Formats: sequence, C-alpha cells, structure tokens
Amino acid sequence: MIADENAAREWVRALPGVDDAAMARLELLVELLIDENSRQNLVSAASLESVWVRHIVDSAQLLAYAPEVLPGPWLDLGTGAGFPGLVIAALRPQAEVLMVESRARRIAWLERARLAMGLDRAQVIGLRLEMVETRPVSVISARAFAPLDKLLGLSARFSTAHTRWLLPKGQSAGQELSQLRKWQHMFHVEQSLTDPQAGIVVGTLAGMTKR
Repeated sequence: MIADENAAREWVRALPGVDDAAMARLELLVELLIDENSRQNLVSAASLESVWVRHIVDSAQLLAYAPEVLPGPWLDLGTGAGFPGLVIAALRPQAEVLMVESRARRIAWLERARLAMGLDRAQVIGLRLEMVETRPVSVISARAFAPLDKLLGLSARFSTAHTRWLLPKGQSAGQELSQLRKWQHMFHVEQSLTDPQAGIVVGTLAGMTKR
C-alpha cells in the first residue's frame, strides 16, 4: 500500500518506460490541477494534500493490468478532472487515449491540460457517452462513472472479446461484481494500491447472457 507522496512519486518513477519527460508531464498536471481547482471543484480540496497518492498513482496503477502495446485506443469514460485519462496519456504519450466528458467546464479543462502537456495523441471527446460513435477499443476505463451494470450497458458496444476493462470501484467493487447477472464476463477484483478497502474490476466482457 502506498501511503505518502514521496513513495507515490518513487512508485511512478519506477514504472517501465517512465522517464524524466513523463515525470515532468505529471508534475505539470499537478500544478495545473491545483490552479484550476481554485476556480472549479475538480477534486476535493482535501485530496490535493495527497494528490500523488489519491489521483496520480490511483490512476497509474491501471497500467499494471493493461496490454503493454495497445492495438487500438484507450477509452476513458467520464474523465472529469482527468483521472485516469490524463495520467495514462502522460505516461503513455504514444497511445491513443480518448477521454469522454460531457460537462463544458470539464471539457475546457481537459483540453487546456492536454495541450499544456503536449499530449498530441490524446483526444477530448466532448459528448455524452450515448452520442459517441461506436468503435472497437483496446481498454475501457472509468473512475466513479456509473454502477457496473449501467456502465456495461452504456459502453459494451465499444468492447471486443479482447478489450480490457479497468474499473476502479472503491469499496463497492466486490459487491457490484457479485450482483452482475445479465453479462457474460471474465471479471475479477484487484486490490487498489492507494486504499486498503478499494478494489478495481479487471477483465474482459463476452456479451449479454442469452435468455
């Protein structure tokens, strides 16, 4: 379990492929977030005291369960303040990261941050998820976007048999997964590195159960 900011920075720095440029992008993201949070409530003010643990590592830990090489885009749903989408894009700038967000002020923030960090392969999709054009993706992530059953109903159309789902669900991870009935899946819960009571739903989706 990662408990403090120094340990969080060291953990990120030790990730495969992370160099000085990647760390600089994340440091810039933190600066931009703190500044923007004074104008709009992107994250709770209290969480900024441990921003590397609560937001950077909490997002970056998803890379442990993602393919090293993505044949298609990484789709992040309801990116909001930029987590995990901006963190993933900062650490994998060569990957196509699609961040879906429908709120105007959040869209503007994501675009400013993306440009400031030089994330040319990342894209902000300023639409409700229902309006986003269907396309196959390599990874689907969502942090505090919707209950698991509803989330699958909204986004299964982007998934193939090989798409990896990475869904931080907090304390409800095990319960939401145990209550999932109408979907054929290979999901399981992984322990979060930032919260001893939180879990991440990880796996692949085959489709809806035949009735």
